Amino acid sequence: MHAFKYHRPGSLKDAAALAAQSPDHKPLAGGQSLVQAMKLRLASPSDIVDLGALKELAGIRASATEITIGAMTRHADVEHSADVRKAIPALAELAAHIGDRQVRAMGTLGGSLANNDPAADYPAAVLGLGATVITSQRRIAADDFFKGLYETALGQGELITAVSFPVPKRAAYLKFKNPASRFAIVGVFVAEMASGVRVAVTGAAACVYRQKDMEQALAANFAPASVAAVRQAAGGLNTDLHASAEYRAHLVTVMAKRAVEAALG
Repeated sequence: MHAFKYHRPGSLKDAAALAAQSPDHKPLAGGQSLVQAMKLRLASPSDIVDLGALKELAGIRASATEITIGAMTRHADVEHSADVRKAIPALAELAAHIGDRQVRAMGTLGGSLANNDPAADYPAAVLGLGATVITSQRRIAADDFFKGLYETALGQGELITAVSFPVPKRAAYLKFKNPASRFAIVGVFVAEMASGVRVAVTGAAACVYRQKDMEQALAANFAPASVAAVRQAAGGLNTDLHASAEYRAHLVTVMAKRAVEAALG
C-alpha cells in the first residue's frame, strides 16, 4: 500500500473541510471498500479522513412514519435493531445478508452509499423505499442520488450524515448472490408505499435503477403474477464471468417475483 497522510477529525465540520481540500482526500467510514481498493492499488488517495470519531453520525431514530439511520451505523446494528425490524423488516433482512459477519461488523450505511458499488445491497433499499440521503450540506432524494458506476450526487467535501427511510406498507428484498463475495448478481427490492409501488434493481447494471414496468404492473395488482409477466430487456445490463446480460435479465424477473411473494408473507 502506498504512503498517505492520516487524519481523524473530531467534528463533522473539520471532516468536511479536510475532505473538501482535494479530490485526493478520501473519507474513510467502515473501510470495507476503500481499504481493499488501496491494497490493490486501485485507489491511491494522498490523505485519509477517518470518520470513526464522529459518534453523532451513528445511531437509529424511529418515528411513526420513518426510520432515520446515521451514516456511520454498522450493518450489524441495522440487522439487529428492534426499531428497524418492527418498522421495515425488509431493511433489517437486507443488512443481515451483506457480506459476512466481519463485513457487517465494520461496514457502514453511509460508506456503502457513497461508494455506490453496482452490486451493493443498500442502494436497492434506498431507491426502493424512496429514502432521503441527508448530507453535511443538503437533503437528496433517492431518485437524484445515484448517478452511475461508482458515481453519486455528492460533491467534493460533501459527507453523508444520515438516511431517512419512509415506512412502507410492505416490502421485501431478495437477491441472487455471488457465493464467494455475497454481492448481488441481481437483487430486487420491492416496496408498496403510501405514494405507490417502487421496484429497485441492483447488481444487474452499472448502477441501481428502478424497474418502471414492474412498478406499473404491481400498482394495478400487487401479486407475483404481475411481475412474472414482465420481461427485463438485456440491453445495457452487465456481462461478466459471473453472469451474462441475458441471464441477469432473466434473474430480474425471478427475483422480483420472489420479492413480491416475500412482501405478501
